[in-house]
This record gives sequence, C-alpha cells and structure tokens, in this order.
Amino acid sequence: MAHMALTVGFDLDMTLIDSRPGIRACYQALSERTGTYIDADLAVTRLGPPLAEELINWFPAERIEVMADLYREMYPTIAIAATTAMTGAREAIAAVREAGGRAIVVTAKYEPNAKLHLAHLGIEPDAVIGDLWAEQKAEALREHDAGVYVGDHVGDVRGARAAGALSVAVATGPCPEEELRAAGADVVLTDLTEFPRWLSDYRPARA
Repeated sequence: MAHMALTVGFDLDMTLIDSRPGIRACYQALSERTGTYIDADLAVTRLGPPLAEELINWFPAERIEVMADLYREMYPTIAIAATTAMTGAREAIAAVREAGGRAIVVTAKYEPNAKLHLAHLGIEPDAVIGDLWAEQKAEALREHDAGVYVGDHVGDVRGARAAGALSVAVATGPCPEEELRAAGADVVLTDLTEFPRWLSDYRPARA
C-alpha cells in the first residue's frame, strides 16, 4: 500500500471540532463591543460558510471587512478554550495515520485560528489550509493529492467533487443526511466514530 498512500482531507467546524460554544460567545462579545444585535444562537446553527456570509446578516456591507477583522482578533481569547473535539475526531485522524496515509485539514476558517483550535485540542494533522470554502477547497485538495474529503456541509461535498475526491459526509453539522446525499455525497456517516471502520473497508477496495 505504500505506493498508494492515501491523503484524507477533513473539514474543521462541526466535523473535527464543536466550535458552537466558542463562536456563540465570540458573536455575543462582538455584539456587546459594537452595540449591534446579533442572534448568536441562530448564527451557530448555520456554521460552514465564510464569516462574511454570516456578518452580512447583522452589519451593512461597508462594515463587513472591519467587523470580520475585529471578530478574528477577539476570537483566540474567547473561542479557543470553549471549543471541544467532536466525538471520534482524534480516532479518525489516527485511523488515517495507521493506514499509512496523511491527514490534512481544509477549512473556511481563518487559518491562524484553525491552527490554534487544533493545537489546543492536541490534534495534529499533516497540514492545515484555511480560508477556503466550497469549491475553493478543491485547490488545496488537489495540491495535496487528497483522495477523500470528509465534511459536514453541502459546501464540503461540492469541494470534494470539484477536486475529484471521494466525498465522505458526516451528519454532525447543519446539513441532515438527506441533504448531504442530495448534494452528491458518496458516503454519509452518522459521525466520525464510524470513520475508522469505513476506512478499513475502503482500503482493501482500493487495493
């Protein structure tokens, strides 16, 4: 299998980490800091797309860039410690390594903050690429020759398909199983606890 070493890409928010408590707290702090109402509970039900796509619901277009910079500046001290690993996340990364493969993270999250999350949780992928959403993720997936991309959002499915990678979806984020299948996911798992067994079955199929 050495010559067929597999690279598996993983999304971050709601795939490897449950960032809802930290993001909720950060939106609440941004609301207090700016005096602008933000429904933080609503915002965390639609994680996945870039930050600007959420901020446009609460701020005028001309303020989005400044508000995004402020949010990212506040984020490390508010959101990192409040975020936990998703069930099965560490085991999923370990399964790729045990199979002789490489595990990378490709996320729409601001890359420095993505790296802070992973370091805080002791999750050590081979590479972390941030600031890419949906089809843009194909850039990094192709660059790293990823054959599989694991994510929780239909945008992740689109990214995998654009890269020519197998789309493995986990129904742990805002998109239910039927929506992930309709978007073209090749495989839908309940959560990452099912990933190691799926991977062990997938490797002989490749061989």
